Amino acid sequence: MKKIGFIGGYDKTDLIIYVAKILTELGQNVLVVDATINQKARYIIPVINPTLMYVTEYEDIDIAVGFKKVEDIKKYLGVSEDQEMEYDIMLVDTDNKEGFDEFELEESQKNYFVTSFDIYSLKKGLEALIGLKNAISLTKVYFSKEMLKEEDDYLNFLSLGYKIIWNDYRVYFPIENGDLSVIHENQRVAKIKFKKLSVQYKDGLAYLTEEILGDANESRVRRAIKTIERGV
Repeated sequence: MKKIGFIGGYDKTDLIIYVAKILTELGQNVLVVDATINQKARYIIPVINPTLMYVTEYEDIDIAVGFKKVEDIKKYLGVSEDQEMEYDIMLVDTDNKEGFDEFELEESQKNYFVTSFDIYSLKKGLEALIGLKNAISLTKVYFSKEMLKEEDDYLNFLSLGYKIIWNDYRVYFPIENGDLSVIHENQRVAKIKFKKLSVQYKDGLAYLTEEILGDANESRVRRAIKTIERGV
């Protein structure tokens, strides 16, 4: 099972679920773990009988909420500790040090640092990376109206002293009211719809999906996005 970490104080639940939707369209069995403090997935993902900890299915994606570590999810699913869960990919969303440590994101195949450039998001996100034992490679995922060099430089400055190796490439999502409106509408109707998302937002989703899969070519990912847009 491939483990991918999404780290940061910025709200990234919908982003992760949309990436997971593309992955499932490509035949991947995906588990999304909400290991954030506020557990937004608990409120935006429909579930018949929510408990303190649960795994629910949504749009062919399994969503785990309320778990502190992988072993707890295995116990819930009836999987022994020495067995692998039957997922191809696990996407872990966290905004805190405990989530980063307990889900052992230091050992993830890939880790993404998701942030906007408000001070809270930047500093809260970096809190999850305090006290790293080993240097880790992180890819920046930026939500911003304009991608300014000064903003990137500021994050680099704040992260001085952390054991972080920033990858040279960055993924950029414009903060655009149209996209937010589509996302909020999707939440209200409890559906994942791509049709009205901006080209830039879908480009970012495609890039992240290609990165996570590694061996997938761009055309396959684009076809999957088109299929989701058509609602087929």
